[in-house]
Amino acid sequence: MTVFIIRRLMQTAVVLAVMSLLVFVGVFAIGDPTAILVSPDSDQIERDRAIAALGLDKPLWEQYLYFLYGAFRGDLGKSFVFNMPALQLIMQRLPATLELAFAALVIALVAGIPLGMYAGYRPESPVSKTIMAGSILGFSLPTFWVGLMMIMVFAVQLGWLPSTGRGQVGTIFGITTSLVTLDGLAHVLLPAVNLALLKLSLVCRLARAGMRENLLMDYVKFARAKGLSARRVVLVHVFKNILIPLVTVTGLELGNLIAFSVVTETVFAWPGMGKLIIDSINNLDRPVIVAYLLVTVSMFVFINLAVDILYSILDPRVRLAEAKG
Repeated sequence: MTVFIIRRLMQTAVVLAVMSLLVFVGVFAIGDPTAILVSPDSDQIERDRAIAALGLDKPLWEQYLYFLYGAFRGDLGKSFVFNMPALQLIMQRLPATLELAFAALVIALVAGIPLGMYAGYRPESPVSKTIMAGSILGFSLPTFWVGLMMIMVFAVQLGWLPSTGRGQVGTIFGITTSLVTLDGLAHVLLPAVNLALLKLSLVCRLARAGMRENLLMDYVKFARAKGLSARRVVLVHVFKNILIPLVTVTGLELGNLIAFSVVTETVFAWPGMGKLIIDSINNLDRPVIVAYLLVTVSMFVFINLAVDILYSILDPRVRLAEAKG
């Protein structure tokens, strides 16, 4: 296991190095931020002064080397717009995005796994067919449209829930989050459900497929022959095997929830990284864009590492294959 983790960490370093180069070149080769940051009435001297202050007068390769030197020191540049370290700006917005992503993931798992297991256990029942039809809608409906409809119904017409903002926050174990206050939970519910719909549909269909496949396995027949109850067979034996593909997909989807919550955060004015990156793209705030992409890629890579470790714990065959390798 130690060799496996070291190998993956070395792969992570290579991925991050390549990604930093691609992101830096792709972002810094497009557009001129001084066209937005400097007043159109400014003369050429003021423009040149702004370009020199931002370090844009240096060759691209020199800017990249300076960026790498700063990155090793934990400095990913200073925001052109906010005039503060880009990494610090990302870290300020990261908790809001993480709590929204985790809330959406919990909703998807808590609702999707039981619904999918029931649909797989009784596939011909009307309830199961309704569940699967609902999962198709979850895949098909655009996230922004669903978000707007939820605001229209639950916030505007019924007035049950707030439509924008993060709400009141609290502190637990030194972490500031809105998930520990009633007002915060009320604010997070609509965006979390909106963000979770697609993942809920995916989890539901995976759980159904896993249930249908495992019910035909020999170990299920053997457990039934031993006289075990259907509840124990499903909730103990089948459920553990269903978790194996779900853990893999859930880890990847958590990364997707963090990285691609832009639409939901924009619709619900959620103060997370998604809204920040949209504003940064509009303002050509290059350091913030690069820092956001690198932080997101890093989270993807380390989430995948955690998923591989959990996978090997759940399935001993993975550990055996690794030992042989």
